[in-house]
Amino acid sequence: MTTDKYLLRRFDTQNEEAIDTSILESIPFDYPGSNTEVVYETDEFTSVCPWTGLPDFAHLIIRYFPDRSLVELKSLKYYLTSFRNVGILQEHAVNRIQRDLVSLLDPCSLEVEASYNERGGMRTRATARYQR
Repeated sequence: MTTDKYLLRRFDTQNEEAIDTSILESIPFDYPGSNTEVVYETDEFTSVCPWTGLPDFAHLIIRYFPDRSLVELKSLKYYLTSFRNVGILQEHAVNRIQRDLVSLLDPCSLEVEASYNERGGMRTRATARYQR
């Protein structure tokens, strides 16, 4: 039967150790206490399903109120790109990004939201929030 060959098909994935947190850099924020909201958005966030290796594409929004540090944008782009071949659940990806950025920045608050493209007739939106 021709469909059986597709049931066993799997693409190689990387585990979460491939997520490159070492590339993340912070830069000083000169206006602590200013209640400044910083928002970064991309339509190019990708990771893969940990079971099939098929790609998950998402519109990603990172929203935070910095205290004394900002994330350096080029380092953020490289960090997010390191998810490209990582097998991670969609709900876990937003929590991992939130955890890594909170660890780097110690912000007043931070939110990561991902709206994933439809797959199998279902769309997913996952949000992870941090409040100091």
